[in-house]
Amino acid sequence: MKRALITLNVIAAVVVIAFGFKSLALPSIAAAYWGEDYKRLMFKCDQVMREHFIAKKEVEFAPSEVSIKALEAAEMGLLDCHEYDKLRKEMTDLGVSDSKLSSIGLSALEEKKYELRKFVEIHEIRY
Repeated sequence: MKRALITLNVIAAVVVIAFGFKSLALPSIAAAYWGEDYKRLMFKCDQVMREHFIAKKEVEFAPSEVSIKALEAAEMGLLDCHEYDKLRKEMTDLGVSDSKLSSIGLSALEEKKYELRKFVEIHEIRY
């Protein structure tokens, strides 16, 4: 009987430690390990999406061979968004919350000390 109780206590301790690691430590480790990659891919994707939108509008309003080639190049650049999306999903699967991912993105702005005007230009879609 005593042996069974000790075994159950050991199992319970292992479960609690595993749960704590999965819910507390793993998200923090993932955010620290992939945070810089996440920031880099986030900005690359943002820029590529903006360039793609502009190139698409250029083809729509002033179609030419040059504008079509620019659109094709921009479409190839969207692979960066695929990599960003994959990393975001991997980090989410490891328990990193959406609010933590947003915080990582915002910290990139603070680290690079973007001026407000530059921030607006980066995120502004012109057509």
